[in-house]
Amino acid sequence: MIDETLFEAEEKMEKAVEVAKEDFAGIRTGRANPGMFNKLTVLYYGAPTPLQQLASFQTPEARTILISPFDKSSMHEIEKTLRDSDLGLNPSNDGNVIRCVLPILTEERRREYVKLANGKAEDAKVAIRNIRRKAKTDLDKLVKDGDVGEDDGSRGEKELDALTKKFVDSVDTLLKGKETELFEV
Repeated sequence: MIDETLFEAEEKMEKAVEVAKEDFAGIRTGRANPGMFNKLTVLYYGAPTPLQQLASFQTPEARTILISPFDKSSMHEIEKTLRDSDLGLNPSNDGNVIRCVLPILTEERRREYVKLANGKAEDAKVAIRNIRRKAKTDLDKLVKDGDVGEDDGSRGEKELDALTKKFVDSVDTLLKGKETELFEV
């Protein structure tokens, strides 16, 4: 019973770290990468569709990204979505591809992105702590109901705390890496 609870908590914590990785990939750095567009959805024939499903991406230069829509009729909507996004892009359309040149990040903008990364990291840590709280409640209930002994319950709590620390530390490591990447000129 304890092992099942711990396993379930570990799986959920891993998912929280994966979400944090995806969120960090969406924060723009000085280089162009297709991961910046993961969260963008385009209104395609009335349905919100992820941009990744509507186009292919190429990065011919470090600060330029070319977006080639599979369906040319969706070009206007893709361009509108890019312009309205918080990426600070001004796309240009030549009829076949959409060219996005990333502006050079100013020091102020870099600091804003670090704050954004810190917020996303804190969200991930809160999610991990909430998972810990639920698992601890489940463990306490097992002990209270008499399904497991108190010694086993306290051992399970120690393992849960170790798991929580491991995943919070991995989020901190991801955050440090993103901060380093953002301040790299």
